[in-house]
Amino acid sequence: MVKSKRRIFGEYVGRVAPTPTGLMHLGHACTFLEAQRRARAAGGKLLLRIEDLDQARCKPEFVEALAEDLAWAGLSWEPEVLRQSERLAWFREVLGRLREAGVVYPCSCSRKDVAEAIRAPHVEGQEPLYPGTCREREFVFGSEAEALAINWRFRVPDGEAIAFEDGRLGAQHFVAGRDFGDFLVWRKDGFPSYELAVVADDVAQGITEVVRGEDLLASTARQLLLYRALGEEPPAFYHCPLILDTEGKRLAKRAGAMGLRELRAGGARPEELEEIAKRGGRLRGGA
Repeated sequence: MVKSKRRIFGEYVGRVAPTPTGLMHLGHACTFLEAQRRARAAGGKLLLRIEDLDQARCKPEFVEALAEDLAWAGLSWEPEVLRQSERLAWFREVLGRLREAGVVYPCSCSRKDVAEAIRAPHVEGQEPLYPGTCREREFVFGSEAEALAINWRFRVPDGEAIAFEDGRLGAQHFVAGRDFGDFLVWRKDGFPSYELAVVADDVAQGITEVVRGEDLLASTARQLLLYRALGEEPPAFYHCPLILDTEGKRLAKRAGAMGLRELRAGGARPEELEEIAKRGGRLRGGA
């Protein structure tokens, strides 16, 4: 069972890490308010990180809107804001450490290849389990640039139980190779995957507790493997309940979720968000 020791030896450091691919919705705001509440209760600090690695979907106007919406919702953070798009050299360094440790391997498979390979099994709502097509393949690169222009996957220890204690949900348990397979840490477009980027920056910023939605529980198991491979102490984790709309569906940008700007236009007050965050579950009619 993985338990973080970071909070024993230093101050509490939390973070909010929005992705500017659209206007902020209520679910994210509620999670961020919980992150702030926990940071304040611990007498610690809260950092803001903009996770803007998706170059096709992250727009400057969404970054500007994020700061305004977060401030309206009542969030405050330390002055220095980190932007992942400015940290590619750091992510390449972390990938290099994983390569030296021998825990990652290059992969030429596309998403279509994985989906079609022997009807690859998958957990509902997640990508198909990688069937290991490139696990034992030999790749020769003429330069470091070539090595960074291909996908890289983390080789999971098949059959190993990854267990950790969640601050809200208690004991959690996932089995590598069954609940998740070899996962991407680097993409052929020259950018890190979510898993690598999050771990790399949580390490760099000294994050002691990660507060996020419970839809990312399986990601925590993957990320714990990355912390171990890098020889880094993992933070504690606290997974918030997902906020559902009046039809019982999870709020999401792509589904036209209720945005903070929509709420503001409808006369909502910032203090009402904390009530929604505390209540969790499904929204009442009109939020």
